[in-house]
Amino acid sequence: GDVKRLSRMLLECNSNDRLCVVREYQTEVIVVPVLLVGLFVIVLTVILWLYCRGLRAKQQQSAPAGTQGNKMKKKNQQEPCSRENRYIQLSETSVESLLNSASLTLKELEIPREKLSPGTLQLIKHGAYGSICRAQLETGSSGKTKTVVLKALQEPASPQKVKDFLGRIKFHQNLGCHENLVELVGCCVDQLPLYMIMEDVSLGDLLTFLWTCRKDVMAMDGVPYDFTERQVYEVGQQVAAALAYLEEKKLFHGDIAARNVLLHHNFTAKLCGLGLAYECHTRGASSVTRKVPVKWQAPERLLSKPPTIKADIWSFGILLYEMITLGAPPYPEVPTCDILSYLQKQNIMKQPSSCQQAMYCIMKSCWQWSAAHRPSPAQLLCSLKTAVKTSNGHTVLQVPEPVVPELYADVAGVDVHSLVREYTIL
Repeated sequence: GDVKRLSRMLLECNSNDRLCVVREYQTEVIVVPVLLVGLFVIVLTVILWLYCRGLRAKQQQSAPAGTQGNKMKKKNQQEPCSRENRYIQLSETSVESLLNSASLTLKELEIPREKLSPGTLQLIKHGAYGSICRAQLETGSSGKTKTVVLKALQEPASPQKVKDFLGRIKFHQNLGCHENLVELVGCCVDQLPLYMIMEDVSLGDLLTFLWTCRKDVMAMDGVPYDFTERQVYEVGQQVAAALAYLEEKKLFHGDIAARNVLLHHNFTAKLCGLGLAYECHTRGASSVTRKVPVKWQAPERLLSKPPTIKADIWSFGILLYEMITLGAPPYPEVPTCDILSYLQKQNIMKQPSSCQQAMYCIMKSCWQWSAAHRPSPAQLLCSLKTAVKTSNGHTVLQVPEPVVPELYADVAGVDVHSLVREYTIL
């Protein structure tokens, strides 16, 4: 009590002065709360720091092992390098390892690059991976050469592109040889650019040949540009034989059309364009992104159902139509966007004037709405062999109207640029 009275006297305030009381306890009223707030801020800062440290540790643990190994290697070598350069080196290392592995797995197909005559390269077109060229390949010590087609993967190439290109070569190797499939001659995979070396099919694609047959040309470069009903059957038999071979391998083609059939001078047919088959075999049918012109597709394909060999049979019927009409576009009176509704009404193409009843019956068997009711490749081949016996091998098919590629592309629903001497191997 004496202390309080002394304090009041020192503060010069009366005993009933309330403000004096506040001033007397100002230390407890102001300083203590400030200290408490400061302590709270410090504790909160420590908590946030610990939380951020934990997040950073988790990110380091989840980092790819290859990236961490790359960082350790660089640290040991004391080479300052940016993050961008690290990823480039990782990619180069991946490409190098892919090529080293391919040199072992594709050793049987490897052809020394010096056997390809560089001065003979002739550009055919630019493909998805690079240039596609015709070249001369040395076949023996006597200096003899033969014409081949090179499909190239140029530099620079990502590991994913290299892996996909090598996968296509391996796919064709595992597919094996068949007289009616384009032959894989070999490859060059020791370094970039990579080469897939295919046989050259001299006459080119069937669609271009059919269009040439419309012209008033009896022969060109020693090749007779005429086509009979019997030859339609003969080419059809060869394509059906290729389909039967694919079925044995548990595969399907997915894009049967005249543009994907190549011809030799002796009218040997070679089925090409196996890119869809490779993608489905490698990634599964549900992940395929390759687009196929809808007028050649079976109804189940238009309904986004998994493709099968029976869908190829439907497309084979369209191929017969193309041949007997010398390359006319299918469903000329139906817009591309209306094809599905047209087929859902049980409509099919009418019998062409140049088509005999036996061939049209085979077409109709291919165009059964239910895939189960369509013939197998073996049954189709049997029907073609039976029909060819009574076919006309003398009368040349004639269509007076020439084809304008731009108009054809619009009616057929295809890219006009793909119609210029396309050579799609895979």
